[in-house]
Amino acid sequence: MESDSLNSYQFSSLVLRSIQININCQLAAGMCEVVTLDRDSSQPRRTIARQTARCACRKGQIAGTTRARPACVDVRIVRSRQWCEMSPCLDHEGCDLLANQSGWTCTQPGGRVKTTTVRAKPELDPTRTRL
Repeated sequence: MESDSLNSYQFSSLVLRSIQININCQLAAGMCEVVTLDRDSSQPRRTIARQTARCACRKGQIAGTTRARPACVDVRIVRSRQWCEMSPCLDHEGCDLLANQSGWTCTQPGGRVKTTTVRAKPELDPTRTRL
């Protein structure tokens, strides 16, 4: 029953919080794994999912999303907030940048929209001035 009701949602929000770890741990360089995944379906026709990923990224890379999965991406994409450059949507979905560059939407051919917002670490926020 739950899987049928998930198909009726028109809007999903995924907040990806990533934890970047050293290459010396059990993950191979350039790899990511999902650490936690929480779903809130308390609102009708909407599911809010919060995911935390752990990544062992190479120099010049940072945790991001590729084809709806955690992945190491070029740090320039995160700093510039050009999220669609990391190919975050599935192959059959279209990617659009949110107007305020806080995330992206993935639109399926049937019209279902998944919205992803990102909370970047302060040191990667391009709007923050360093003193």
